[in-house]
Amino acid sequence: MNVVAAGASPQSIATSLRQLGHLWTDLHRGPAFSFGSRVRCLNVTDVSFSAPKGVPDYVPPVSREFLAVRETFTHEAQRAGFEHIELPIFEDTHLFARGVGESTDVVTKEMYTFEDRGGRSVTLRPEGTAGVMRAVIEHNLDRGQLPVKLVYSGPFFRYERPQAGRYRQLQQVGVEAIGVDDPALDAEIIALADRCYKSVGLTGYRLDLSSLGDAECRPAYREKLQAFLRKLPLDEETQRRAEINPLRVLDDKRPEVQEMLVDAPLLLDHLSNSSREHFEVVKGLLDDFGVSYTINPKLVRGLDYYTKTCFEFVHEGLGAQSGIGGGGRYDGLMAQLGGQELSGIGFGLGVDRTLLALEAEGVSAGSPRRVDVYGVPLGSEAKRVLAGVVNNLRAAGVSTDMSYGDRGLKGAMKGASRSGARYCLVLGEQELADGNVAVRDMNNHEQETVSLSAVQAFLEERL
Repeated sequence: MNVVAAGASPQSIATSLRQLGHLWTDLHRGPAFSFGSRVRCLNVTDVSFSAPKGVPDYVPPVSREFLAVRETFTHEAQRAGFEHIELPIFEDTHLFARGVGESTDVVTKEMYTFEDRGGRSVTLRPEGTAGVMRAVIEHNLDRGQLPVKLVYSGPFFRYERPQAGRYRQLQQVGVEAIGVDDPALDAEIIALADRCYKSVGLTGYRLDLSSLGDAECRPAYREKLQAFLRKLPLDEETQRRAEINPLRVLDDKRPEVQEMLVDAPLLLDHLSNSSREHFEVVKGLLDDFGVSYTINPKLVRGLDYYTKTCFEFVHEGLGAQSGIGGGGRYDGLMAQLGGQELSGIGFGLGVDRTLLALEAEGVSAGSPRRVDVYGVPLGSEAKRVLAGVVNNLRAAGVSTDMSYGDRGLKGAMKGASRSGARYCLVLGEQELADGNVAVRDMNNHEQETVSLSAVQAFLEERL
């Protein structure tokens, strides 16, 4: 049996593992065992572990903010009639190549793609729309009442250069409304996204709005834009992109490229009559809703499937990575993936970016209160009795925790304070003997004695 010596460097450990050529398990500070010929357990004592680069952990108290944002977004979507869909973490690679667009950075540079044991190419989902559309087609959701309105949330994966607000595992909440091409639906989706941000307390963002036209006007505009781009001293990669999808060049964030694009023809000046009418209705409805927006004629979303209405929410407090969410309409995507000729519209809101925006504004979305009630038992018998009270409160729907580890009163009360509880239950020998419990209001520091049999009703009345 081959082993790696305790105290070995991470580099030497990695080398040894490659030499072993077996499946292995690392037992930190544990004995070495052999489970047959396939598994080698190594005794390694000085290896530290951290999250993969570009993958954030959300731990308390920040995790409360994270949950508050994600749950608020999904709640607002459900109030608008969107139903939950749970998507696979990985899909067939061709789904994203066809659905997202082969000219995008997502497909060409950023996807986590690997071959499974069956030799199939699969990819960790980089976005949600293609997977939703696949599910709608596969399960015939488009054969019923339209539009199909779906909401999803979870992690998405892109191999990007990690920096503030740009992660390799990004968290999003998304919605898709599929089956109806109606500008009123576009306005509803945009207003919903705006309401999501307002519901968590954000105010310092901007909504950029534009139209990407349709099949009637896009080809002629594409030729004009390509003719313009061919005259520019673009690098080889950008030239290649200009030939595949010239609109994507407009999305180039490099200052030197943006300088060259100052006089580029704008799609808003070349819209078909139907696209222009569609866009005018969207703007009019947003005005009616009281949703403020800025027309950005160079707005291009990062995925190829968008047509007509497109939008992006921007927060200047985030610096270079200022986009916090966005979306748009997509005609032709369903047919491209093997379904009917049906249109759709949706958005993806970045939970990570929203958290950073809230921090920049000094706003909290989550409650500092971890539980409503916190129990402090003083003595083993008090712990047994109070544990029963705590269990009953939880069963009644009251969020409750208690002190463990036989702490003294001072240490236990610190735990109560840190929990953010509204009420603290203190049960000592005297209270236990009298059949009572001391109930302390943690806001005004007032305390009263309540019988153990009546404490649940007492708390339910006040919470």
